[in-house]
Amino acid sequence: MTLSLFDQFLSPCCMLNPLVAIAIILPWILFPSPTTRWLNNRSLTSQNWFLSQATSQIFLPINPPGHKWALLLSSLLIFLTTMNTAGLLPYTFTPTSQLSINMGLAGALWMGVVILGMRTQPTHSLGHLLPEGAPALLTPILVIIETISLFIRPIALGVRLTANLTAGHLLIQLTSTATLAMLTIMPVTAIFTGILLFLLALLEAAVALIQAYVFVLLLSLYLQENV
Repeated sequence: MTLSLFDQFLSPCCMLNPLVAIAIILPWILFPSPTTRWLNNRSLTSQNWFLSQATSQIFLPINPPGHKWALLLSSLLIFLTTMNTAGLLPYTFTPTSQLSINMGLAGALWMGVVILGMRTQPTHSLGHLLPEGAPALLTPILVIIETISLFIRPIALGVRLTANLTAGHLLIQLTSTATLAMLTIMPVTAIFTGILLFLLALLEAAVALIQAYVFVLLLSLYLQENV
């Protein structure tokens, strides 16, 4: 039973070849491409509105030099949103439920932000390791604590996204299994469980969108400290 629950998070293979690359690239084909017409269709208009609103909210507290990261973080937001929501469809695979992928994204982007801060303003970046007004006796301990918290940031980013998606998928699978098992034994209870399953699916869709936004928002906050 335990293995069957976690089988949905295994990378699909065909002839011993992993299909993770196809699972990542294929949803991008569904996005509408810009046209030469004066008026866009509804899907392209909705996509542009979502991108403009999300980008304006993310980069609102960031200084103008940090706006160079707008294209990268906007693309990351679309990528995470697509991967998270596409994994809710039946017979699909969620690449962002893999800790290795999330840690790779979080670690590389966090390292880029830290290196940027050390190159542009090293004094200001190192100043975050020691809070202002701290007692002199506590300075070594505070520096160690702040350094550990700095290196924990990419781990927290990757684990948060993986844990939320994994927990939601497991809860949906358990509820759907219980609904199917009680359909012939207790049909009334199965109906209520089916309603609960529908509500859980809506909640998981909201979680998929929110977690993608939180991931990019935290990266923007780290960028704000180093720009």
